[in-house]
Amino acid sequence: MPTITRKFLATPEQVTAVRQALQELVDDSGYNTEPSYIASADIYTDHLIPFVEKHLAYLMSHPKVNPEQHISNLRMMTKIRT
Repeated sequence: MPTITRKFLATPEQVTAVRQALQELVDDSGYNTEPSYIASADIYTDHLIPFVEKHLAYLMSHPKVNPEQHISNLRMMTKIRT
């Protein structure tokens, strides 16, 4: 799995915390965290980008987004309701 650079967060500990929080969503079956289609096959030959990598890339490209708020929004948007 490719590594996302750390320029969007101040410390390696913050990157680890964000990655862990995203991975917890993936591990919980109560959330829809399926991989998404990506047109570029340079890194992902199957054209599927994992949920964690997708949102780390988003945070990297939008440095003003608060990672905690983004994860909170993801919890609300991806929650599977029955």
